[in-house]
Amino acid sequence: MEILLSNDDGVSSPGLHAHAKVLAEIGNIHVVAPDGDCSGYSHALTLEKPLRPKTLSNGFISLNGTPADCVHIALNGLLGFTPDLVVSGINIGANLGDDVLYSGTVAAAMEGRFLATPSLAVSMVDKQTEDFSAAAKVTRLLIESLSRFKLPSHTVLNVNIPPVAPEQIKGMVVTRLGHRGPAKDVVKIEDPRGQTHYWIGGVGEEMDAGPGTDFYAIREGYVSITPLKADMSYYSELDKLADKVKEISLNGLGMSEA
Repeated sequence: MEILLSNDDGVSSPGLHAHAKVLAEIGNIHVVAPDGDCSGYSHALTLEKPLRPKTLSNGFISLNGTPADCVHIALNGLLGFTPDLVVSGINIGANLGDDVLYSGTVAAAMEGRFLATPSLAVSMVDKQTEDFSAAAKVTRLLIESLSRFKLPSHTVLNVNIPPVAPEQIKGMVVTRLGHRGPAKDVVKIEDPRGQTHYWIGGVGEEMDAGPGTDFYAIREGYVSITPLKADMSYYSELDKLADKVKEISLNGLGMSEA
């Protein structure tokens, strides 16, 4: 199996190295990752400057781009072949609920959605951890089980590991995304030259976080596995919206109506 690894914490991240070590036991590892921390970059692609891959002494490829850039160029010419699987992470910190909208970890996995095998985005909820081995072994178990899941193409599995000791993990559960409330206010500061600057504030509090959600599973000590897809269409609203749009007249624009 040919496995492409990436992340959003950067090519030197211990989570990425833990994945590479454990997953090398089941496949050939190819690492293409950002040259620095790209947390929160979501699915941004770099269009205004050239991307320069650099092969490091350990064989990892470092890129002056975003997580999505890394997987995009790896799948579209850099590697010279199509890998079987894309794995992103292990991220340092959670990617739960609405976090997936901003997550570079999830975006890197989502960029691999056109492969036949579902991609994985893996995150450690505990930001202070120094041991990623258990999380890497969870990833390996999931990869070894993918053929039995019979998931549709374009699926991404968003995996979060609870902040407990490995022996305290109760198991794995399939969840839906929970939801957060509004984000905390931005932090306004003034520099010594009198210029005003802003820092993005903290994430919103858990709002929809009951049984069945990824938030709940993590609180209960379970590995949360949430299947994601790129299609964000609001299907239940399509017909209702279509009926209302038909009532809008374009006469004022000088356009003929069908």
